[in-house]
Amino acid sequence: MSVPDAKVKTAFGMPPPLRAAGRALLDFLYPPVCIACSAPVAEPDGLCTSCWQALVPITAPMCPVLGLPFASDMGKGAVSAEALADPPVYARARAAFAYSQMSARIVSRFKYGDHPELARFAAAAMRRAGAEFWPGNPVLVPVPLHRFRQWRRHYNQSAELARHLAHSLGLDFAPDLARRKRHTRQQVGLNAEQRRRNVAGAFAVDAGAAGRWAGRPLVLVDDVLTTGATVSALARALRRAGFDHIDVISFARVVPGLEIAEPSNI
Repeated sequence: MSVPDAKVKTAFGMPPPLRAAGRALLDFLYPPVCIACSAPVAEPDGLCTSCWQALVPITAPMCPVLGLPFASDMGKGAVSAEALADPPVYARARAAFAYSQMSARIVSRFKYGDHPELARFAAAAMRRAGAEFWPGNPVLVPVPLHRFRQWRRHYNQSAELARHLAHSLGLDFAPDLARRKRHTRQQVGLNAEQRRRNVAGAFAVDAGAAGRWAGRPLVLVDDVLTTGATVSALARALRRAGFDHIDVISFARVVPGLEIAEPSNI
């Protein structure tokens, strides 16, 4: 094999023309469909026009702390009433979409439907939503599942999101920095105070991993931010371990005034 030939080899040992042909064959045998409704689409890992239009993106103007959208521009330095009334443990939170019927459908398929490939779509949206975070070269930390719950689901959806984000951004990924030491009940159906008590003290930080990432900013990665109880409990554990700057990125978040009934498993 000549040196030029070696340079065009991919990580999978296949030249780009053959890889493209392989993709075309797969598209022919398994035409791409919408990740939410299974309607035919032009590209894989995407939404049809109707489903895309049903999403509610979160864009500026927004609260610089919680990432909640403002109805109008409140002026420089304006902070939401929610952030003033209950300042979060973490520095900033951002989400790609408001929690709506459509984003809930995507999350439910991803989280409980054994569709880890949906992380590609979600992570791409989260990459845009968290654009302020990435220049700081943070370490991405998925919200850990208890090992029993992860065994039942086959994977941790937050870890899949963090893995895709880290790969696309060239950032460090630390799935072993924290673990869920207590098998908490699901948060669905609980009010804000019950959620807080449910996850209080549920997380532990690995001392060895903490030493490796000491001094680095962290971004906690989760699928949905509801009251923030889970990421707050994790952030507290990480602060006790010496991490000073912690942000949060999620695919969707609950926005006051846009609440919907939670799907039974979320």
